Amino acid sequence: MNKEIQPENYRVVVFKDLSNGDTFFSRSTVNTKDTIEIDGETYPLVKLEISSSSHPFFTGKSKMVDTAGRVDKFMSRYGNRKK
Repeated sequence: MNKEIQPENYRVVVFKDLSNGDTFFSRSTVNTKDTIEIDGETYPLVKLEISSSSHPFFTGKSKMVDTAGRVDKFMSRYGNRKK
């Protein structure tokens, strides 16, 4: 690493997934005013709406949406309008 071009505020930061409460540590330069205390240490806190621990693609738990019923309802209502 070239010390001349690296940011000075590169530090350990805690990211918290708000949808399931999972937290994980990483190093970042992100600016945040929130902090969290873990094991007696205070870290900057970044709140996330979704992360890999709660995203359906990564967890394999996706909600099924009845699109076929919606399409059938649309076709019966607005069907073939080209007449």
